[in-house]
Amino acid sequence: MIAPTLITWVLVIFGLALLFPLLVYVQILVVTAPNSRKTQDLWLGKGEKWRDKTQSEYAYGAGWADLICWVPLGLAGSIGVLLAQPWGYGMWLASGAIAVYINIIYWFSERQYILPARGALAYYTYEWGLWVYWGVAVVVYTVLRLAGLTF
Repeated sequence: MIAPTLITWVLVIFGLALLFPLLVYVQILVVTAPNSRKTQDLWLGKGEKWRDKTQSEYAYGAGWADLICWVPLGLAGSIGVLLAQPWGYGMWLASGAIAVYINIIYWFSERQYILPARGALAYYTYEWGLWVYWGVAVVVYTVLRLAGLTF
């Protein structure tokens, strides 16, 4: 048993209240209506269009990957850590690693297209940054907790 701490609760609430609903909403849009105006406005910026077929297909693939892999791992992991279960931390670690991996790729590959439309503050916070920051925090925190450290 690895009892949850205040940091555990902050990361869970931040993930479940802010990141998961927004991500699930956008990813459901991108897999059900990838070329709709609403999807492109949310993904790229208001009035922006996919620059080419590769960008829209990459977004479509990431939408499916998030819905199939990241969301279930993050939800189950969050439940597990709140139940003080080591398996929850394992799932959370996987979820955090996936979040860091995919969002760093997007952070760099989409920057030249989305940054001008959104602005630096939005781009480096809610556009891609929050997922990177949450993922890094979850990975570091989980590794430390599994190593036996308590905060």
